[in-house]
Amino acid sequence: MTSFVERPRSACALAGALSVISALPEVIPIVHASMGCGGNLSGANSFGAGYWGAGYCGGGSIPTSAITETEIVFGGNDRLKEEIESALELIDGQLYIVTTGCMTEMIGDDTRGVTNDFTADGKPVIAVSTPSFKGDSYAGYEIVLKGIFNSYLQKKEKKNPKLVNIFGIIPAYDPFFRGDLEEIARLIRALGLEANTFFTPDQTFENVKSAPSAALNIIFSRVWGTSFAEEFEKKHGTPYWITELPVGPEAADAFLSGLAERTKIPDSLVREVIDRENDIYYGYFERTADVFSDSDFKYYAVTVTNSNYAIPVARYVQNELGWVVLDVFVTDQLHDLQKNKLLHAFEESGIDDADLLFETDTSAIDRAMTQRRPQNRGERFPDAYSPLFILGSSLEKAAARRNGAAQLSISFPAFNRMIVDRGYAGYRGGLHLFEDIVGSLVFPKG
Repeated sequence: MTSFVERPRSACALAGALSVISALPEVIPIVHASMGCGGNLSGANSFGAGYWGAGYCGGGSIPTSAITETEIVFGGNDRLKEEIESALELIDGQLYIVTTGCMTEMIGDDTRGVTNDFTADGKPVIAVSTPSFKGDSYAGYEIVLKGIFNSYLQKKEKKNPKLVNIFGIIPAYDPFFRGDLEEIARLIRALGLEANTFFTPDQTFENVKSAPSAALNIIFSRVWGTSFAEEFEKKHGTPYWITELPVGPEAADAFLSGLAERTKIPDSLVREVIDRENDIYYGYFERTADVFSDSDFKYYAVTVTNSNYAIPVARYVQNELGWVVLDVFVTDQLHDLQKNKLLHAFEESGIDDADLLFETDTSAIDRAMTQRRPQNRGERFPDAYSPLFILGSSLEKAAARRNGAAQLSISFPAFNRMIVDRGYAGYRGGLHLFEDIVGSLVFPKG
């Protein structure tokens, strides 16, 4: 019997592909799908990621073949060719990527054959297969990365020993991806290295083209981008390092030490950077500690995030705030091998007395929160996990009200906040997360 995902935390592979392409500099998406697919999915990405916006050739501006009944009956190859020709003529770009939807895949359009004709004429056009039956938005992220970095880009024999590529942080579906990438790049550069983030405003298509010459790929995800990194290493000879996103000073210290070990950075420089960053972090933190301790902000915590944020945020809440983490919900749709990877990392994380739970349906997460908490049955002194703080998405607002909990949206979809360059990674991100958590307690929105 089939099932459905109730109030999902991601969309289809095409949506994930569009989130990646629209975040890359000078890369243009061309959607070969039914009318409305491109605009609707791009809108979902934008609003769910803290009103990220459409950007250049996003939203309603995405070139699309917009096939109808005619193409479904007779095929859409000619219509796709016409759309690619128009995009090349009207839109400036360095690379044009044709993405496919369910209908064009089911009717068997030869999308790669069409794009190969343009490639043969020297046009920078490639195709990736992104129907919904290939997976969700996270799968779309990997599909596009493989299409660009492992297929389109050529191998470079000469490596830049100081260049590092950053992967695993997913545009839109990690709503703070821009701020996180910028902080990670800042820390990498503090060690005298260079960083390709690909998705931040300071990047150009030259950064994309330089990726094969990097000395190291860092994958900030236990489950997304790992197969891509393996293929990247086979083609380009670049080793990879899989690690969690460092949130807060303790995790950032460990990240810098691990990176230095892999890039042969002198211990003296690493220690200097760590000491300087900690001085700055705690210089700010000590000024805010008064309100935190004097107000007795001691909470139980539940996190509801994707797999990339699950362990880093829970560990930050426990280690940096001293709160008791009860449940860590992972909302991605994962297969057993991916779940096992996360479970192993969770066991090694040092998060005490918490359970890692895999659940996607919003109502099921709500029920689990309620059923796993002792309920007040009229006792004078009930044994309750209170006060409670939920770090999740906008979809947890109702659950927070029912459980009498405070809530902060830090995962997709985040409809109730604007996210510009905010991020929770590293030292600065740790301060931002502390600021947002305590700020929501000092001045709750109700």
